[in-house]
This record gives sequence, C-alpha cells and structure tokens, in this order.
Amino acid sequence: MMRPEKSAISGFSLGQVGGLLLVLALLVIGFGTLQPRFFSTQTLALVGNQVPDLAVLACGMTLVMIAGGIDLSVGSVVGLSTAVLGWALAAGHWPVWLAVPAALAVGLICGLLNGSLSALAGIPSFIVTLGMLEAARGAAYLVSESQTRYLGTDLDALILPLPGLHLSPSTILAVLVIVAGQALLACTAFGRRLVAVGENDQAAWRMGVNPKTTRIIAFALCGLLSGLAGLFQAARLGSADPNAGIGMELGAIAAVVIGGASPSGGRGSVLGSLLGVLVIAVLQTGLAQVGAADPLKRIITGAVIVLAVLADAWRRRR
Repeated sequence: MMRPEKSAISGFSLGQVGGLLLVLALLVIGFGTLQPRFFSTQTLALVGNQVPDLAVLACGMTLVMIAGGIDLSVGSVVGLSTAVLGWALAAGHWPVWLAVPAALAVGLICGLLNGSLSALAGIPSFIVTLGMLEAARGAAYLVSESQTRYLGTDLDALILPLPGLHLSPSTILAVLVIVAGQALLACTAFGRRLVAVGENDQAAWRMGVNPKTTRIIAFALCGLLSGLAGLFQAARLGSADPNAGIGMELGAIAAVVIGGASPSGGRGSVLGSLLGVLVIAVLQTGLAQVGAADPLKRIITGAVIVLAVLADAWRRRR
C-alpha cells in the first residue's frame, strides 16, 4: 500500500534534478564559451519564450507516461486546436473569450477519445493515438481548408514581454501549469493513483484504484494541455497553421524521458520534464548560434536522448 505513495513523491528526486541542472549549466557554459553572445539576456529570454508550448505538452505527456501509456497524437491535436482557433477568430469572427475555450475543448475531446478507446476497449494507447495522429491532422486540414490563417493582434496579450521581465505571459502561464502538474502528481491522491496504475494496474485494482478511469483522466488532461500548447504556438507565430505541431510529439516524449520518466510507467516528474524541455531548447538554440547544420543538430539531440535513457538505466541498476 505504501509503495505507490512513496513513488509518487519520489518522482521529484533531488539527485535527478541536480543532475539535469548540472547538464543545463554545462550546456550554457559550453555554448557561452563558443559564442559569447549566448550569455546575453536576449538569448536567455528567447529560450524562455520559445518553450511554453512544448513545456505544457511535456506536462501532459508526463501524466500519461506515468500511467503506463503514451500519446503519439499530441502534435496533431496541437494542429487541430490551432486550426479551430484560427477558423473561429479569422473566419467565424468569434470573440477571443469564446474562440480560446473552443480550441481548448477540441484538445480535451481528443484526449477523452484517446483515453476512452484505450482504457475501455483495451486497445494499446500506441495504436489508438497513432490513429488519432492521422485523424486530427486530417481534421485540421479540413477545418482550415489547408490554409494558414493570420490572427493579427488578437493574441498579442500572450506574447508581449512583461515589463522588466523580458518574459511573455505565456511563459508565466506555462510555469504555473508546471507547478500545478507537479503538485497534482506529488501531493494528491490522483497522483498516487497514476503511479500505482503505471506500476501495476492489477495491484492498483486490488487496492481500490480504477485503472480505466485514472488513464482516461490522464489522457484528457494531456489533450487539454495539447490545446493550450496550440494556443501558445498560434500566439507566438501570429497565425494558425494546419501544419502546426508536426513532430512535437517526439519533442515532448524526448523531454519526458530526459526528465527521468520511465517509458514503462510508474515513475516520472513534471518538474523533471520541464528541465528536459530546457535541455532540448538550450541545446537547439546553442547549436543554431554556433552555426551547426540542421542534420547535425538532429544527430546531437538524438544522442542526448539516448544518453539520458542510458544514464537512467544505470542509475536504476545502482
């Protein structure tokens, strides 16, 4: 009875977080040595303002992976939510206060469908979300008529830097989501249920936890946060592109794995996933500033992900 509770709290490991902070520090020092302007406030603000969409996406993915699932559709759900937002604002002339909830609702519905089909029908989440990846992207093209819609200044309130902080409101909102996600995981009964289900759903059932309901809620939250990621991305780009979010599922999974989550479920940390996002963002920004070609950036980023998994396996064996 005590193991899931202990695991939920130990998802936030000081040793693990310290290791990720060390990696971040080494990356910053290394890129700052190669390119002195990397140390500038503008570069750090650029990194901070580019990660809100991936950060909230990684938060949702963390909850799903801890519960023993995976969501391959989050990138396409970002695109569909963005397309709905663009249609509502640019074509439907909806007010912002109505268009934004509509985009978030689309993400929530997609998450509920993923969770329900996986949990109630007993279909592996890999297969269900792979299907949603295609379906949501196709729906995004239909809603947008395969056209990019420009949003003007409707969402400027999310991207204009706050006075004296150099950070946008979307970055602050993403930090609040991360704090709420970590608190949900480490300090609530639902967080303990997530860990119990991810470790052993049969044992969780015997302890009075319903694995199906728990997984459905995890997928629903992931879908909702995918919609929020679409909102952040549309605000940053000033447009609603039906191709938005392509490949973001890989970035979210990479950040969660780098952050220490177990691919088999039962262990993870929202804060660790945020640090994983920052590692990826600093790595990509630094490589761009030192003039690395895109193929080289992909190779190095992939190598970092593999090394993170190897380090996690080594740490667990110890």
